[in-house]
Amino acid sequence: MGGDPQNGRCWVRRSLSAIRAALIQRGHRLSRGTIRRLLRKHGIRPKSNRKRLKTTANPQRDAQFQYIQRQIEAFKWLEQPIISVDTKKRELIGNFAQSGQVWCAQAMDVNMYDFASQALGQVIPYGIYDVQYNDGYVGVGHSVDTAEFAVDVIGQWWKTIGRQRYPHATDILILCDGGGSNGYRTRLWKQQLQLKLADGQGLTVTVAHYPSGASKWNPIEHRLFSQISQTWAGTPLTSFERLIEGIRQTTTTTGLAVSARFVETIYHKGIHVSDSEMNTLDIEWHTTCPQWNYTLTPRETGICF
Repeated sequence: MGGDPQNGRCWVRRSLSAIRAALIQRGHRLSRGTIRRLLRKHGIRPKSNRKRLKTTANPQRDAQFQYIQRQIEAFKWLEQPIISVDTKKRELIGNFAQSGQVWCAQAMDVNMYDFASQALGQVIPYGIYDVQYNDGYVGVGHSVDTAEFAVDVIGQWWKTIGRQRYPHATDILILCDGGGSNGYRTRLWKQQLQLKLADGQGLTVTVAHYPSGASKWNPIEHRLFSQISQTWAGTPLTSFERLIEGIRQTTTTTGLAVSARFVETIYHKGIHVSDSEMNTLDIEWHTTCPQWNYTLTPRETGICF
């Protein structure tokens, strides 16, 4: 019942009552039962959409995967840090249901509806997974997910953990998705990396983005975020402290350790980076899939964050 083939008018959805009313307007008086029987006679029944159509894969998808692997091997050989980053889904703080189950004598009662207005707040966990050390770090924000927030979390990880772990590091490889706060089209992401990580910390920053639809291959998804979700499965996040502690308690049999901190800063959307600002970046686009791979080199600014 997609529409009228004669005038091209489309219907969003038509119930049996609506179809009956339309038929009556055209002089055909039929009951809903008769309409249902006639429709089924012609093989027409209520059906849901089926997710079976696949979008065409980017022709450079395989080349990018191979290039990322070569970059990882090169950075490992040079003993330079490799981190995988991404934003985990927003979480409501309050007595709200969490998917999963826990062993207990009595199921915990939670709010029937997940209304944000009834929450103590919403949090945005931005994660960093150290590929070589099997170690996680999560900055928990409470405003908006922006590139400035993402780079601040990376910078905090570097100053508190990364710099001590890699005392001789001159370069860093960042693996991330193609969209969101660290998307390959996001100007603010590149500008903040240049300002706060390259210039501010003296690091040569190489970024490799996973193609669209391939985020599940980003190491952080299955090595950190999935483990955090299992830790608080079936456990309502009733306070900010409980969420932070749940992240810190996340571990695996392979030795995963996770640290977390609350980010007090309030971030704002809509920050625009002009063409002139972009032209000041010391950025080199790689010859392989340049839209997804680039390197930012420190400028002689003397700035330290």
